[in-house]
Amino acid sequence: MIRARRPLGRTLLATTTLTTAVAAGASGPSRQGDPPRVAVVLMPYTGARNVPEISESPTYLQRNGLADTIRALGFETVPDRTVALTPAQEREYGSWHRMGLANGNLSGMVAENWRSGAVTVGLLGNCTSVIGMLGGLQHAGEDGRPLEVGLVFIDAHGDFNVPETTLSGMLGGMPVAVSAGLALHNLRRESGLEAAIVTEHIVMGAVRDLDPLERELVEASNVQHLSTLDLTRRPEAVRAQIRRLAASTDVIYVHVDMDVLDPREVPGHPLTVPDGPTSVELADALAAMFEEPKVAALGIASTPAGDRDPDRVSLRAAYNLVKGALRGVRGRG
Repeated sequence: MIRARRPLGRTLLATTTLTTAVAAGASGPSRQGDPPRVAVVLMPYTGARNVPEISESPTYLQRNGLADTIRALGFETVPDRTVALTPAQEREYGSWHRMGLANGNLSGMVAENWRSGAVTVGLLGNCTSVIGMLGGLQHAGEDGRPLEVGLVFIDAHGDFNVPETTLSGMLGGMPVAVSAGLALHNLRRESGLEAAIVTEHIVMGAVRDLDPLERELVEASNVQHLSTLDLTRRPEAVRAQIRRLAASTDVIYVHVDMDVLDPREVPGHPLTVPDGPTSVELADALAAMFEEPKVAALGIASTPAGDRDPDRVSLRAAYNLVKGALRGVRGRG
């Protein structure tokens, strides 16, 4: 059985103390009489060695009316923020190292959002940003104690490879394993995730394409699973996993790679896999997840953009997912 072990020493991120904060384990605060708040964060860095460092996907999602869509649902939006390296960080080299630095900056933004009472919608270049999103939530408590974080990872692929098992060598195929403390510890810590998350706090959704040795790692772990059928036809199974995570963690992150969808909705994505949910079906599952007050953030990764989405099919699909998640937030008691 694989269980990610927590390091004995922990160095907490230095983050801005906000006047409105939440106790560890509580959901973000609400200001009575005000609409719920949503913070959009653009994370364009990919960490990949064979594609551009900066993805156009986050900007593509943002610039086509996302803020108006969110406000039309009755939410207050806070100013969008885009992750960038500082001038000093720009002088650093190494694609994985630079990705860790960018993830660390993302982590600080996500932590501030949750402490100030805002749900984060992360527009992500690829799945490597899952580490920074988790790192931010881990350090989103007001009392200095790291929060226990749960992860719902919805992707056609498990992203549970380590350097010894990967067939492609892609960093984007490793971030869940990295988050669980199985490899690349410097990248994890640079990304703000000081303590690895334990595998029983991970739920994989609609994962259906695993490398052979990756499958062995997943099967030897305590990772839980929701099938495509669960996500599309069994809302009670979805809610049961969210209740389980809520009982054992302080805060939950839901991550969606767009390649999880029915390939007809992401025709420009190079890694599609048959038998995925439609965006409308997945939106309903997200609504069920986000009814839980501990669910703090949604990440949408690797949306085909520009020439790869000429008819805006993928754009509409991504917006469906955002609307589904926020429908769940509005349904909180």
